Parts: sequence; structure tokens; C-alpha cells
Amino acid sequence: MIKKYKLAVAVLLTLTATSCKDDLDLKPYNALTTEQIVNTVEGLTAATIGTYNYIKDPYYMRNYHMLSEYASDNVSLSGTTTDGLFYAYNYQHLKNQGNTEQIWRKGYQAIYGTNVVIEKVTQSDNAAMNQLLGENYFLRGMIHFDLVRFFGRPYTDNNGESLGIVIKTNSNVKELGSRAKVKDVYALVVADLLKSIELMGSTKSNIFASKEVAMALLSRVYLYMGDYDNAFKYADEVIKSNRYALVSSSNLGSYFTVAPGGDQKSQETIFAIKHDLKDDRGADAIGSMYFTAGGDNSYGEMYASQSYRNLLDKFPNDLRHAFIRPNYEKDGAGNVKLDANGNPILAKRNGYPIYYVMKYSYQDGVETLSSPVVVRLAEMYLTRAEAAVKLGRPADALSDVNIIRERAGLKGLELFSAGNMMGYTDVLDVVLDERRLELAFEAQRKFDVFRNKRTMVRNYPGTHLPSGQVTQEIPYTSPRVIYYIPQSELTVNPNLVQNPE
Repeated sequence: MIKKYKLAVAVLLTLTATSCKDDLDLKPYNALTTEQIVNTVEGLTAATIGTYNYIKDPYYMRNYHMLSEYASDNVSLSGTTTDGLFYAYNYQHLKNQGNTEQIWRKGYQAIYGTNVVIEKVTQSDNAAMNQLLGENYFLRGMIHFDLVRFFGRPYTDNNGESLGIVIKTNSNVKELGSRAKVKDVYALVVADLLKSIELMGSTKSNIFASKEVAMALLSRVYLYMGDYDNAFKYADEVIKSNRYALVSSSNLGSYFTVAPGGDQKSQETIFAIKHDLKDDRGADAIGSMYFTAGGDNSYGEMYASQSYRNLLDKFPNDLRHAFIRPNYEKDGAGNVKLDANGNPILAKRNGYPIYYVMKYSYQDGVETLSSPVVVRLAEMYLTRAEAAVKLGRPADALSDVNIIRERAGLKGLELFSAGNMMGYTDVLDVVLDERRLELAFEAQRKFDVFRNKRTMVRNYPGTHLPSGQVTQEIPYTSPRVIYYIPQSELTVNPNLVQNPE
């Protein structure tokens, strides 16, 4: 067992040999004894950072983004491709889809790393060790939550009675588990996050888990479960912790260009996956599909959809226009071309108008560099708002929505009230549209639509539409709301069963 444990941690530390130098002064893994790894802050920190690197890996983080956001009504792809992203985007899922296989395997590799630590480290009166143990509980819960939303139906479909994913809480690599019910996976997620809250403190920066990070994620988990009392409770606690603050209106447009980490006072980001210059993925970065400056390091083929732009354009003063950049035709001298009426001519790709998305570009001035934000304070206000309306408190919901709208530069009659619903008849519709506006391109819209038993309406131009068609509407009852279990996993594990056709 000791040899196996050394090997497991060696693998984790090998992956972190270069990435953790800026954060820690660590000995190389082969200089640490088993006792140092299990019983020292140095060894446990190194092992834990190894697991953070698993979710930082593009096989996890990039695929997580594409499997969620590309299936939303926020985006419009301007071409076709054999990349697995295309099958996430058009809902023509494959049983041997590369990106689902990659995230499944990378996710369980990371879960294995957390289980090695959780099995070996005992809660004690050592605050630093407890913090690291808590981070592993947080990561294990978060990854199970991520995977069950891709491969198991929304909890709110039938109170979690359908099949989810394999629950893995040990480091036995030979164990071939079967799929647990969605509700049982969620029960593990809740238990792990509650345990992490018990163990962790509030001092780590927002590139690591901490007590408030776990509380924020727990509020999202409860929201997805339909437990609105607890969703409200934990979002409210994060807001009232005063550890975070909404970025100012004047700085909103540059929010996603600022790297997380460091002094967390007054930062909006609760938790992000930090990428430094050495982590820039270039053409494989999330931002490479959303924007290109014309070089070889990006594609710029996925644009803000017509329906998203229509929602945003209802209020011309909305500062969130800063995240959408129309691209115009230029002449040989670099000047924008104008039509006969003096208006700039919008550039197109394959006949589709180019509206770049700027939430994943230009961190530290680098075109394809960004640190994906997992959870931020604005979401907490909108979670509290959604929970409030579902608890029968519409006035409280509108108040929280207006906090976000005011930060976006809106005021007066641009704010909601019982007497100024601006054409809406249901406060829930107000909240969900505000979530769409605020959290667009942050890998949440797909889940928001289907967990609320809505239809994903994508009746706008893009290559998700077969030739000659103008509509694509995915009801929440569709089997393609979720992905197939990777065929390769079914081959090696006979205990798994496939999702419906």
C-alpha cells in the first residue's frame, strides 16, 4: 500500500513540477517520504495542487466549457468541424465523442487524487492540514457535480431518480462501479461540500478553495436540486460575508482581463482557475474560438448569437455590451468600410455576421490568455433572486436583479419594480433573462434552461441548423439534454449502462 501511495502522489507532483513554483517553495516529489506527504503541510500542499492541475488541464476545463456553453442559445458557430465541439454545439451527440471521453477520464483522475488524500489524512487540530483536507473534499464534490450534469439528467426532472455517474470515494483503481442515481450523486456532493466548509478557513486567495468558495458552490448545487431555502441561505451567507464586492461599473468591461489571485479584498471573483503566461493554450485556449486578432493563435469562429444580442440590445446603455465586439470590414489602409448611408459594414464569415465574445481574451494583454471564472459574486445575487421568487418573494428577487442591473449602468425606468415589469408577466422570466445577460458565456445557460424545464430555443443563424431549416428547439425532455456515456468506458466497465438514444 505504501508503494502504491508513493506512486499516486508522484504522478500528481510530476504534473505540478512547473506550475506551482510561483505559489510555493516545494521540494521535488522524490525528495519527500511517505510520512512527509501524509503528515506535512508541504507534502499535502503539493499533492493538492496536483489535483488542481487536473481540472486546469484543457481536457477538463476547455471541454467543460464547450460541453456546456456551446450547447446554449448564447452562441452561433460560423462553420463546421470534425472537432467534438461541433457535436456539443449541434446536439448531434456521438457515443465515441472525444471531448466527453476526455472530461470523463480527466475528472476521475482528479477524483482519484482527492481520494488518496482523503483516505490518508485525518482531521486534526492543525488548521493548515485541515484546510488542505477540506480543499480535497471540495474538489471531489465539485468534480462529481460537474460530471453528473453532463451525463445525468437534471435533478429537477424527477427528483434525481434517473441514472447519473459512478460515485468514487476510494482509491481502488480496479473497482468497476455502476452508475448511481442522480440524487445519490448530489447527496455525495452536498456532504463533501459541507465537510469542506467545516474544515476550511477564509484566508486563501480565490485561485484556491476556501470556506466561502464551498458555500458559493453549495448554493448553486441546492439551486439545481430545487432546494430553494438552502440555495438562498448559502448565497446570502456569501454575500454577507463581505469578503467580496461587485467590480465597479467603470471596471466592468475589463473585469475578465484581470488575473485572479493575490489580495482578495473587494474582488468579485470567488473562485477561478488561474492561468499564467506559461499556461496560455494559444489555439487550444477557450478564447481562441471566440475572438481572433488575425494571427495563427486563434480561430474566431464562435460568435454571440442573434437572440443573445437581441436581449442585450433592449437596453443600449447596458455596459455588458463591452463583452461583445462586432467586427467590421476594412480597406487596404485598415480603415472601416462604410455603406452608402455612412454606416460601418459588418464583416461576415461564411455568411454569418461576426460578433466576437471578449470574456476569454487579453488577460495581461495576451490575446488567448484567460483564467476561467468558476463562480463570482454576481451569481450569488442572481441565485438569491431566483430562490426568492420561487419562495414567493418577488419583490426581493427584483431587488437583487436591480443590484446587478445598476452595476451594468442601468437606472431609472431601466430597473424593474412591481409597477415597471417592462413587458414581463413572470418575475422568474426576469431573473432567468438577467442570469443570461450577466453570466453569458460562463458555462451556465444550458443548465439554467433545462433545470427550469424550459425549451432551448435556437431559432437563429448558425451551423447548428441543417441546410434549409430555420429552427432548432430542444425540449427539456429530450434525451440529448445530456451526453452519452463514452463508449470506451462501457467497453472497459461492463457495469455501466448507456444513456437513451
